[in-house]
Amino acid sequence: MKTFQKVLILTGAALLPVATVHAQLGNIEDIVDGIGRIVSLLTPIVVGIALLAFFWGLAKFIFSAGDEEARKAGKQIMIYGIIALFIMISIWGIVRFIGDALDIDPERNPGAVPGVPIP
Repeated sequence: MKTFQKVLILTGAALLPVATVHAQLGNIEDIVDGIGRIVSLLTPIVVGIALLAFFWGLAKFIFSAGDEEARKAGKQIMIYGIIALFIMISIWGIVRFIGDALDIDPERNPGAVPGVPIP
């Protein structure tokens, strides 16, 4: 009987009235907008850290010409920095490509979240 009650409660929670969902949509949009602002603030910082990691590895590689272990460590840091930069810029390009394919222009309507119109 307890399993049936759990299923009934979960079904009832999943089937809330559309008016309640519509009333809460403003809060969801605020949360998504806030996350977007945080990501847009952190993106240049993270790219800068990856670039600094690459240059730190380069400096370590150059200045440790006699020590093979230090050169190896510098090479690893450079590789990780390049991989991080490649992944971040690739994701940025993929998101831009998908936005262009779906005709989503953030400059035209930056706060618009695509959705299904509710009558």
